[in-house]
Amino acid sequence: MSQLVVSGATLMCSFGAAPGTLTVMPTNRTMCSNMPAANIMDNIPMVNIMPFGMCMSITNPSVASATSAALGVLTPMPCVPVTTAPWAPGSTTVMIANMPALSSSSQCMCSWGGAITISFPGQVTTNVP
Repeated sequence: MSQLVVSGATLMCSFGAAPGTLTVMPTNRTMCSNMPAANIMDNIPMVNIMPFGMCMSITNPSVASATSAALGVLTPMPCVPVTTAPWAPGSTTVMIANMPALSSSSQCMCSWGGAITISFPGQVTTNVP
């Protein structure tokens, strides 16, 4: 069983160099362990999903440009997440603000090819199916 994800959760991108954090605004009006609980729509870059240090995806235009300038040597550039789709799959039975709750087994895809996963959900007391 997965755990409910809350604000402050630790995220990791498959092309990122460092962990990022999830920020959940209190607009969902649902709290868990004194932190705002997340739903699958908490996927907005630079609002909900913070950068992951340096990006190493060659599909990222800034990385491709820097790599080209370095004569083909992969040159990481600062991460700016670009997420356009919600987290998937989310909880099948728990709803937060009329959307599925975000579970620790959910993933979000970055437009530059990275898979964003949840490495720590921010709390350890509440499970969701």
